[in-house]
Amino acid sequence: MSDDTARFVRTEMAPAERPPIRVTGLIGWVRKHLFSSIGNTVLTLLSIAFLAWVMPPLLNFLVFKAVWTDPDGLKGDLCRPEGVGACWAFISARITFFVYGFYPQTELWRPNIVLISGLVLIVPLFTPKAPYKVPNAILFFIVLPIVSFFLLTGGVFGITPVPTEKWGGLLITLVISVVGITCSIPIGILLALGRRSRLPIIKTLSILFIELWRAVPLITVLFMASVMLPLFMPQGTTVDKLLRALVGVTLFESAYLAEVVRGGLQALPRGQYEAASSLGLSYWKSMAFVILPQAIKHVIPGIVGNFISLFKDTSLVSIVGLFDLLNTMQSALGDQDWLSPNLTVTGYIFAGLVFWVFCFSMSRYSRFLERRLDTGHR
Repeated sequence: MSDDTARFVRTEMAPAERPPIRVTGLIGWVRKHLFSSIGNTVLTLLSIAFLAWVMPPLLNFLVFKAVWTDPDGLKGDLCRPEGVGACWAFISARITFFVYGFYPQTELWRPNIVLISGLVLIVPLFTPKAPYKVPNAILFFIVLPIVSFFLLTGGVFGITPVPTEKWGGLLITLVISVVGITCSIPIGILLALGRRSRLPIIKTLSILFIELWRAVPLITVLFMASVMLPLFMPQGTTVDKLLRALVGVTLFESAYLAEVVRGGLQALPRGQYEAASSLGLSYWKSMAFVILPQAIKHVIPGIVGNFISLFKDTSLVSIVGLFDLLNTMQSALGDQDWLSPNLTVTGYIFAGLVFWVFCFSMSRYSRFLERRLDTGHR
């Protein structure tokens, strides 16, 4: 190369250029997820056409043409004219009945305290970075159930007794689901460990228990809990209907949960068991500190799926005379003062939305736990 040839050596980095607009931002997201191929483009256009066909009448019924208030006390007269949408005024007028059932109006402060206390304790318990986890767990799993029992039933410290026959609505649904979920976890884990035990008696009893409860539907279990449980009690002893339902739901759910946990135990490699043994840990210590944490982490979707099913199946307790959320809704729909063409649809839409909110929240928290605990597999 001759000396008079121009030479240039860059002494600093060139400024970074912005990425093409077609691959970033809103346009990039749309191209990647909605129009990335001919098939996706066709499905996107069909989905847009379907939404354009469904959403306008749905929004008119639920929002724009719906009856939201009843300032003049006309009740069903507002919801009877032709072309009127959902009768949300009925929901707002009977919301207390949907939440508390027949619980006395003057004593609603008691379930309110229980519900608020449960919410205050469960939020930090499920928040990973919240401090004081152990005291919080003791308050939620031990102190709160005892206080809630005496506060809701009454009869002590001058509190007016309220029999469980007057409980109902969302209160009953939450009580059955929370008690069923909380009590079925330890029973299910013990059954899963018992089914994998090397002791023939424990293994056989665990298998018989699991297969017995899994072989019958929940509605049959509730009937049996309502009819058969009093037969095992001393003569003259009565068993509360709610207690019968709680026992039946807990045992039924624990059998299904045991199989889910057993799947997680079988999914662990043999080396984890050998590693726990090499550390000199006893059986229970190895299970508590090495095996079960990994097994339960692997089966979080299955466990939460069982919890969601249990929450929805609480509507079956109506067959034993308990007024859960769905049963209170059906009872309120028989009010002749509010009778209108869209009343039934409005009621079931409201009940479905309540169930969806709770089930969707459990599902999203399950996804959050999966992402948080998936560090060992990335």
